[in-house]
Amino acid sequence: MKKFALYSLAGVAAASVVSTVFLKAHAPLGSMPTKLQQASFGKCGHYQDGKFANLEQADMTIRASEGLSMLRETFFSSDAERAPSAELPVVDIDWALIESGEDSVTWFGHSTFLLSIDGKKLFVDPMLGKRASPLAFAGSARYSADWLEIVERLPEIDAVLLTHDHYDHLDYGSIRALKSKVGHFFVPLGVGAHLERWGVEESRITELDWWDEAAFDGLTLVLTPSQHFSGRGLFNRNSTLWGGWVVLGSETRFYTSGDGGYGSHFKEIGERYGPFDLVLMEGGQYDPRWATSHMAPEQSVQAALDVRGSKMMLVHWAAFTLAFHGWTDPVERASKEAQRLGVELLTPKIGETLSLDGLDSYTSARWWEQQ
Repeated sequence: MKKFALYSLAGVAAASVVSTVFLKAHAPLGSMPTKLQQASFGKCGHYQDGKFANLEQADMTIRASEGLSMLRETFFSSDAERAPSAELPVVDIDWALIESGEDSVTWFGHSTFLLSIDGKKLFVDPMLGKRASPLAFAGSARYSADWLEIVERLPEIDAVLLTHDHYDHLDYGSIRALKSKVGHFFVPLGVGAHLERWGVEESRITELDWWDEAAFDGLTLVLTPSQHFSGRGLFNRNSTLWGGWVVLGSETRFYTSGDGGYGSHFKEIGERYGPFDLVLMEGGQYDPRWATSHMAPEQSVQAALDVRGSKMMLVHWAAFTLAFHGWTDPVERASKEAQRLGVELLTPKIGETLSLDGLDSYTSARWWEQQ
């Protein structure tokens, strides 16, 4: 019996070593910031003991009882329609509008969108792959076909803006496919290490801290705080920063929240940079068990008011099942709250391009009801 126990322990240890070596060598996991980079992060007031922290105290811990309840719901709950019953269709891309001189935004589902502003093409969180996962055969699958085939058709991308390093926002396959078409990458502190491992030159990467402003070809880009966390592996939680983006053009003032819970930072963003012509607010994949790191739809609408958004779109939904609510629940709840608070909620179809000069005449459709 003692020998068996020793063999069992040895087997567990060997499996752990093999697993660690595999994960370290698995490119989609990305890479940790270097020691030199980590030392430079120490200048930030929100970097402590080798990890980034939120501005407000926010407990991101999933307790054991909550973990068990999540497992139970994963395998035994069939109440919510957590995914569409069939593959979601997407509309034909309006390439003429995208390539014109008009300011526009094209939504690819979830938090991925192409922003055209002052003739510049900015791709935000370009997650175009099939699964939000480091593994090709496991993890949440996209509701529609993947978007990787459009990369060849895309115009040259002036810059990619990343909000954080989670798999549903930073995708290995997408970056590898896009990198030769992208002029520059703007990312939160530490995220550049992932890109460098995937073949993006350091000279094409600019890392920003919260409230840092970057001038880019006539635009002003600002990384703004959000209340969230980061990490792509078992041992690198919060080793990189997260945030949202303000983009200021000659005519258009734009904001996207990135992922995160509701907090006082929204009002500060509005005071510093608002009002905005359009705001894209995270409002899907929520749950009481992680209420500090993702907003419920009603909070998303309030956050749009806080940042002084003239019009809002709801993002972080309609592509992946990462929570336990129905897949249309985010937009249904946000629609009701927007109507109650007098907020104009735009609901484009997946793949649709909106002219930012024509938002006043845009008519939203409840397209998800036909799926």
